Amino acid sequence: MKEGFPIARPGQVIGLLGGSFDPAHDGHAHITREALKRLGLDRVWWLVSPGNPLKTKGPAPLEDRLARARDVMDDPRVTLTGLEARLGTRYTHETLKRLHALYPGTRFVWLMGADNLADFHRWDNWRGIMGLCPVAVLARPGQRISARMSVAARFFRRNRLRGREAMRLRQAPPPAWVFLNVPLNDLSSSSIRARGDWAAR
Repeated sequence: MKEGFPIARPGQVIGLLGGSFDPAHDGHAHITREALKRLGLDRVWWLVSPGNPLKTKGPAPLEDRLARARDVMDDPRVTLTGLEARLGTRYTHETLKRLHALYPGTRFVWLMGADNLADFHRWDNWRGIMGLCPVAVLARPGQRISARMSVAARFFRRNRLRGREAMRLRQAPPPAWVFLNVPLNDLSSSSIRARGDWAAR
């Protein structure tokens, strides 16, 4: 394994929570803890991205966002990483393909908030993402209905596990996904920026 890359052993199940984290907040930490518990994951990696291709304005510097993430998420089971910058990948599908090549025998589960599922069909090669690893969608305030009625949810409706089957997701062959109703936390990065509470260091 390359120096500076997270360590994972064959047979482990790693949850991947990607995003700009601009800034990271307790809502991210909340869904991470819920995913660890509800899905039986061995670890979760936060993939703090260089930038979101769907957003025209760039985020704060990567090192500042990683520093904020370390302030927010302090759990030995969670690794905070700028892995996509190291890999040179820009899109999730590309990142997942590289991770499968770098970590043979390790299973990955993509984690996303329900707000991301609502727009998932706009992601580059979104069908391919679903074909590479199981996906867990965690409820976000105001997004339950729009997520469940989204293009992606309808396209992959036959591949959805019920919430009570969530523990099966870690070993389910893709495409497979589950919608998890978790206790809601209404924090969002955009609301924090709008309040002026986030200034890069």
